[in-house]
Amino acid sequence: ECSSHMITLIFTALPGLLLLPILISFIFPYIFQDIAWFITAVRFGIRIRRSVSKTPAHTVVDMFLEKVERHPDKPFVLFEEEVYTYSHMDKLSNQAARALRKHAAIKSGDCVAIFMANAPAYIWIWLGVAKLGCSIACLNNNIRSQSFLHCFRCSRAKVILAEPELKDVIEEVMPELRKDNVKVFFLTKTVISEGTESFLDKVKAASDESVPKSLRSFVSGKSLAMYIYTSGTTGLPKAALINHYRLLSACGMFEICKVRARDVVYSPLPLYHSSAMMIGVHGCISKGATLVLRPKFSASQFWDDCRKYNVTVILYIGEVLRYLCNVPKSDDDVAHNVRMAIGNGLRTDVWSEFLRRFGEIHINEFYASTEGNIAFINYNNTVGSVGRVGRFDKILHSYDFIKYDIEKDEPVRDAMGRCMKARKGQPGLLICKINSMSPFDGYAGDEHSTERKIMRDVFRKGDAYFNSGDLLTVDQQNFIYFHDRVGDTFRWKGENVATTEVADILCIVNFIQEVNVYGVSVQNHEGRIGMAALILFDEEVFDGRKLYAHVRDFLPNYARPRFIRIQNSMDITGTFKQRKVGLVKEGFDPAIISDPLYFLDEREKKYVPMTQTIYEDIKMKRIKL
Repeated sequence: ECSSHMITLIFTALPGLLLLPILISFIFPYIFQDIAWFITAVRFGIRIRRSVSKTPAHTVVDMFLEKVERHPDKPFVLFEEEVYTYSHMDKLSNQAARALRKHAAIKSGDCVAIFMANAPAYIWIWLGVAKLGCSIACLNNNIRSQSFLHCFRCSRAKVILAEPELKDVIEEVMPELRKDNVKVFFLTKTVISEGTESFLDKVKAASDESVPKSLRSFVSGKSLAMYIYTSGTTGLPKAALINHYRLLSACGMFEICKVRARDVVYSPLPLYHSSAMMIGVHGCISKGATLVLRPKFSASQFWDDCRKYNVTVILYIGEVLRYLCNVPKSDDDVAHNVRMAIGNGLRTDVWSEFLRRFGEIHINEFYASTEGNIAFINYNNTVGSVGRVGRFDKILHSYDFIKYDIEKDEPVRDAMGRCMKARKGQPGLLICKINSMSPFDGYAGDEHSTERKIMRDVFRKGDAYFNSGDLLTVDQQNFIYFHDRVGDTFRWKGENVATTEVADILCIVNFIQEVNVYGVSVQNHEGRIGMAALILFDEEVFDGRKLYAHVRDFLPNYARPRFIRIQNSMDITGTFKQRKVGLVKEGFDPAIISDPLYFLDEREKKYVPMTQTIYEDIKMKRIKL
């Protein structure tokens, strides 16, 4: 009778138990996705912590060697018509390590600068350097002259490995490099420039035997792995310190996105960029997947490449997918095997158009910065969102969105001097508490810039938070949306441009007294393009050719102000901060601006007077920016 009663009770309760998950998901529609994400993140976090808890740490090099042993003949890198297996890349990296030790006198703990476009050599050189217990500086191959020297010196490297296509750039700064006793190697088989050496012949002559692990026995999770330059396109780039723990953490993106070993990942992004290097290269190593590299992004060849290499996962930044949408439509638009896209900076309108045109590709939009201590990922596939304020994620990271005064360009503080949290639906500055779970390592040799990214006494005296410099909004369902960059940074051509640093460069010119740099929107273009309001010294005149030569020498292409506005006086706040809001709103339309305006004309190699014709040509895309 007792067992009969128990069976009746079970059968009575069973429908309720079966309905319970449905009821929970009705009340909390994303609860199970939140739980799944949280479990994945915690498991991965524990695994990474274990990897770096001892010395020597279990680094990406060890991860790579495990994959070499497991499937030596599996393709690791596909590049044009070349196939590089895991075993082949291992041997090349061994040869590179030995060549560097013998001919460049590299010893454990040193830094090697890499100055080249995307190529398999970039990866096998990095692996070789890492096997020696050394680090690399990922130099942007678009930087020139003073900008190059600044980046290189930040790393304190004494060796540069450069591709021969950049010979002219190296020769321009060679006198300065000689003063610093820097050794320059070109990726050639013979010497091509005075005072430099060839490298490929030395690699070929070296043994491909394994590099002794004792050379990296001191490497811990906190040991420097590489410098990646952030806001690094403004003439005074900042070298973000990337340690081995941070590199392993970046592999978590592929873990959360469920990238598989059989996936073929396509990366048209430059390897000096954190998305390509930290997420793409190391994500593939962590999964044992295959990476397709391209020297440079091409919208017209993108889908042909995907079909050629049977690509299943693509990496992007927002502009990449917009460029794809701008390519003329084709019957082959959905003829591909791409199932997933991973990246950031994707606008809602482009997102929707991309899916309509190229099929149901799962978009894993994320939010992160190279040096930041907080990241979000849109694991729900909600169009336009960069992630969610989950019910559990604040266990891992203590972050908040605080009120920000755009006009004053500073956080809003109460009478006690403490910051105030933004309401749902209200744009707020993202900040994240700096602690052992969310460290901020700062910038190499730049204490001032490091300190500027730290907010203190935020909610209580003595606390410290990382200032993301980004405004985000959280909706009623806890989805997070990117709103805008604040203050002294805007985004153009996929790069962050720090206005204060551009202003510092412009102020060097002898006829400029004061500068206010800001980003303005351009119709049918992603992000904001650089513009500068200038005050000239008395009795001085604007010299468009001289200013053009200056920005060409000191700033990479995407950081150069395309428009110049000459003013008699600067509009400032009561606390002597330059006002940008009005200038940004007015843009560069000569029909509404009475001040003299100039446009950077690449053909004329000078700033020319801005006309209504030029304005209309830019709007109609007859002039390429």
